[in-house]
Amino acid sequence: MRSVRDESGTHYLLLKRSGDSARVRDPETGEEQYLPNDRLEPVEGESPLVTAARGVPESVRAVVTAAPDDRSLGLLLDVDADGPLPVRTLLDRYDLCESDLHGLLAEFRAAGLLAEATVAGERGYETTEMATDALARLR
Repeated sequence: MRSVRDESGTHYLLLKRSGDSARVRDPETGEEQYLPNDRLEPVEGESPLVTAARGVPESVRAVVTAAPDDRSLGLLLDVDADGPLPVRTLLDRYDLCESDLHGLLAEFRAAGLLAEATVAGERGYETTEMATDALARLR
């Protein structure tokens, strides 16, 4: 399997190539079709697994990547449901030590899932639109 794109820049997974045409799959829809070989070119440096992952919305991929376990996913879900929340509340509410909590918060911020917020004059966090969208899709 290889990653290819057509003249419009649409990426596909190359499933089978024959004389004049190739069977390709659109990773976003899963639809398979035949396209002429001369309309396709390889995508250099892109793994077919990366192309396949494009079938999952970017926001969901960000959550899946940044929340490797149930505890971190639960934190993100809770901030989305109850946020914005001050850091003090986050420390009091969960069974996370301060360094673990700050590590998760930093990971979520780096992934674009959390943003800093001021809550009652204190530093806090709220989910971004991307996180809210992804969590809604996952529910």
